[in-house]
Amino acid sequence: MLRVPGNGYRLDILEWLRAPAEHFPSEGRGDLREDGVSPESLARKLGVSRAAARSHLDLLARVGLLRAEKVGRRTYYRRDEYRIAEVGHFFEKGW
Repeated sequence: MLRVPGNGYRLDILEWLRAPAEHFPSEGRGDLREDGVSPESLARKLGVSRAAARSHLDLLARVGLLRAEKVGRRTYYRRDEYRIAEVGHFFEKGW
């Protein structure tokens, strides 16, 4: 799911969202780490359409690795550190 042949974007997204201010320009609202990144910003960074970026973000949100917050008509995504640590713990145990 995270590493599909021909598509390393999802792992890149998780890594970039660990320190979003280092990888994305300010979106003119709040703090990137606290509030998240929009699909438009991610699409520009990846060089893909907004729809393609959104599909990656939505998948990561559905499996619980990202949190999505709707503000007005836009949705912003940020890492769910608790869930990521929980999943990492399962892999450490040999799950």
